[in-house]
Amino acid sequence: MALRHAVLAALLDGETSGYDLAKAFDLGVANFWYAQPQQLYAELTRLERDGLVAGREVVQEGRPTKRLFTVTAAGLAELDDFAAASAKPSFVRDDLMVKVRAADHLDPAVLAEQLAERAEFAQAKIDLFERMLHGMRGGRDEARFLREGERIGPYLTCLRGLAFERGNRDWCREAIAVLAQRDPARARRS
Repeated sequence: MALRHAVLAALLDGETSGYDLAKAFDLGVANFWYAQPQQLYAELTRLERDGLVAGREVVQEGRPTKRLFTVTAAGLAELDDFAAASAKPSFVRDDLMVKVRAADHLDPAVLAEQLAERAEFAQAKIDLFERMLHGMRGGRDEARFLREGERIGPYLTCLRGLAFERGNRDWCREAIAVLAQRDPARARRS
């Protein structure tokens, strides 16, 4: 998947500025595709040049002019082509996993501290996803929302993000417990 497909999918919610797109990526898309704001702005420029999005300027009083973008028919066709292609499996690149792989040669207290930090980060993301899911449901229970909701794609990706972060949190806690059992004196110092 290229960044262009993630941007096109994020723009399906309607006309969006680059700033709002960056916020949307940070909240709802970052659980499966990370991009820095400058990458998003550059991709919007390429997408507009390629006719996959249309941009228009909006003059604002007392604030800079902003550009709003929408997906064009060509952009929707690009997404259709992307959806028709086989999905490639994802791969994880995680420096903490490399450290855990080398755990037998590292200070377990330092490693346990880093695992605890990751578990706290995962819990913060869990809390965020739970709030987002609640907001998307708009007072409906999940089963009803999934049957009747207008757009379930963002909801389903948030569910995946929630499951991913719960898995991260639980694995970190388990790894900390294993490290503590193997070397209780060193783990108590952390």
